[in-house]
Amino acid sequence: MCCAVLAVCIPHSTDQNVVSSSSCVIDPKLRMRNTSKDGTDPSQLFDDTSAAPRMQPAGFPGPGVGAMGYPGQTLLSDPMSNLAMAYGSSLASQGKDLVDKNLDRFLPISKLKYYFAVDTVYVGKKLGLLVFPYMHQNWEVSYQQDTPVAPRFDINAPDLYIPAMGFITYILVAGLALGTQNRFTPEILGMQASSALVWLIMEVLAVLLSLYLVTVNTDLTTIDLVAFSGYKYVGMIVGVVAGLLFGRTGYYLTLLWCCISIFIFMIRTLRLKLLSEAAAQGVLVHGARNQLRMYLTMSIAGAQPIFMYWLTYHLVG
Repeated sequence: MCCAVLAVCIPHSTDQNVVSSSSCVIDPKLRMRNTSKDGTDPSQLFDDTSAAPRMQPAGFPGPGVGAMGYPGQTLLSDPMSNLAMAYGSSLASQGKDLVDKNLDRFLPISKLKYYFAVDTVYVGKKLGLLVFPYMHQNWEVSYQQDTPVAPRFDINAPDLYIPAMGFITYILVAGLALGTQNRFTPEILGMQASSALVWLIMEVLAVLLSLYLVTVNTDLTTIDLVAFSGYKYVGMIVGVVAGLLFGRTGYYLTLLWCCISIFIFMIRTLRLKLLSEAAAQGVLVHGARNQLRMYLTMSIAGAQPIFMYWLTYHLVG
């Protein structure tokens, strides 16, 4: 019976490499014939590369590696890339120079450093000069190779440190004075600061317009005018503090002294800038143009006490 079943299961074929799927017994020799030498299945169409990385042929760099064996070396060694980087650097430097030139034209940053080159000794002497200018003799600005020396070396040089600090201190003292009268509010303090700044700008613009109309050839700059106009905040602070300590009488007496001091300070300072060399040396002023310059100098100096009173009288109760 077993021999009959075996005879039925094995077909009569001359090709021993093909075995029917219904065979019950498979010859071991036939199984070894269907297996390749490397152990892979002959029915597999592609090689399995997940087991081990594929080796690169000798002499060829892998992906992402440059010609010298470093990543990104190919990009850096490209002449077009180097040319583009050089062109971009040139454009950036040209743009920076253009911005610096236009910025220095409207807001001279390099010149502002000169006006803030002060020290403690200069500030103390300049404050004393603003309050007691009567004994000072030499009002000329010192020069070194056609360039004015820094303010810390010359008490007659204009600066922006005292005007800036004076403006801020004036706002703080105004807030203190309003607080003692129970009238302090953030809105009133903001209006006080805004009005003082607007009056300062209007004063500088009026002086510039007057200089243009009178055709005065002077080395005064806009920053110089801002500095000279900002010196009056020192007298305003002294007047308001005296009013807080001694009442309205102390305010009027102190403010009167400070007004006379700033008037003399402006006359002696601006006459060297606006008048001719002969007038600066004490010679009598002759000619219509020199008289206009003298009137302009006195007008600028006379406007300082008016602004000082206008910005402080309402702060003293």
